[in-house]
Amino acid sequence: MAGEATSSRRKRQRLVEEEEEEGENSGGDVVARSGTLLDLELLDCPVCFDSLTKPIFRCDSGHIACQSCCKKQRYKCSACYLPIGNYRCRILETVVEAVIVPCPNAKYGCSEKFYYGKELVHEKECIFTPCYCPAPDCNYRGMYKDLYSHYDANHKSWCGYDHFGSGHETDAWLPFSEKILVLQEYQDGPLVVIQGFEKPDGVSFTVNCIAPSAHGVGEFAFVLSDSYGGEHWTRGSDKMNKIQKVSFQAPEKCFITVPMSNLKMKIRITRRNEEERR
Repeated sequence: MAGEATSSRRKRQRLVEEEEEEGENSGGDVVARSGTLLDLELLDCPVCFDSLTKPIFRCDSGHIACQSCCKKQRYKCSACYLPIGNYRCRILETVVEAVIVPCPNAKYGCSEKFYYGKELVHEKECIFTPCYCPAPDCNYRGMYKDLYSHYDANHKSWCGYDHFGSGHETDAWLPFSEKILVLQEYQDGPLVVIQGFEKPDGVSFTVNCIAPSAHGVGEFAFVLSDSYGGEHWTRGSDKMNKIQKVSFQAPEKCFITVPMSNLKMKIRITRRNEEERR
């Protein structure tokens, strides 16, 4: 066995030397070898299915788990119940750190690349995160600028379509049948969606900009106002919420509740940074 191990080491050493010689003969540049991993799920934790990152642990049977799952499983392997958490799986850690993947939004234009697992952090703030068209029965999705152009070209007549200008008050009349209004800044600018949800104590409204979560995109403040039954109310926020897809379920957060309204309101939408432009 010792002879076989020595022979194996010598063989690997000869291969390295041959590669170095080839690099020297070709001008001194050593070309790093690369390959293709067809199934990235092989690099996910088999317990929680999140991307594996250092440290990675193994049990004596060879099963692996991330550090978080080791703690949650009380350091017992979920597959064979042997102890896990004492021994690192160094070879898999090396593989994971060597894998580079594109941003999940690459097909929408993002050219960023990351070490495996790191792309998920970037994805949350990626400016190329796809946004969905708010018009019913429309399946269009794409980068926010493309969506704005698509909406302007295809859905002008839907849902009381209208424009708004930053800092200017405009009508916000929600159709009773839809209880949703889409406003667009200028010809193909950002889309702001106003929705109403009836409740026993009044109406809850959401005002959202359809935009990626990236900083500097779709940054607005707003003020809603209305007069009804001799009473005047004003509600607003200095930071409008951003969404990528409209939901017709009653909101659990980021909403304002007002007295029963005739849904014929006024709204003033203002850019948080007037220098921000598309």
